[in-house]
Amino acid sequence: MNKTLKIFLIVLGAIVGLFIITAIGAYSFGKKAYNNMVDMDEAVASKWSQVENVYQRRADLIPNLVNTVKGYAAHERETLEAVINARAKATSVTIDPSNLDAASLQKFQEAQSGLTSALSRLMVVMEQYPNLKANENFMNLQAQLEGTENRITVERMKFNETAQLYNAYIRKFPELLIANMFGFEKKAYFEAEQGAEKAPEVQF
Repeated sequence: MNKTLKIFLIVLGAIVGLFIITAIGAYSFGKKAYNNMVDMDEAVASKWSQVENVYQRRADLIPNLVNTVKGYAAHERETLEAVINARAKATSVTIDPSNLDAASLQKFQEAQSGLTSALSRLMVVMEQYPNLKANENFMNLQAQLEGTENRITVERMKFNETAQLYNAYIRKFPELLIANMFGFEKKAYFEAEQGAEKAPEVQF
């Protein structure tokens, strides 16, 4: 074997070896990045489930609230119907966790805000009924609704934090190459509403 051929084979072997090492490294990185994105995506979905749970808890309290109010203020029909209709709208808007885009989350948030507003109007009207405010069932509902509003605030914050971690990860280089290749997309956040820097107070 002449010297030129020997040098050529050595260089070729080095190139092939470097290619193999690079390919193995790229595969290892790609696999790790993909698995991280799957885990983080599942974490976002889990946090979203908790958000839905606390909103559903609030919705479940409303029929009992309306029935209790009817016993003392049946003639407040318009206000009660507004709460019932807002509840129906809020519970009809659902989101697939795999499609948490800005448009769908805004629609969800608007429906829930509508229910919050209807409840607030009801509470203002109830100030006129001291006997109702002293009702044991009503007082229990007050405590449960206040607790639920606080949990809503907490779960929304946890969801935003988890979504932020996921969004930041899939935008980094070179992770964004894997994200684009496998269709990992940015998740939307809950946007703060006016006066939402603290949990709403449900006053009875």
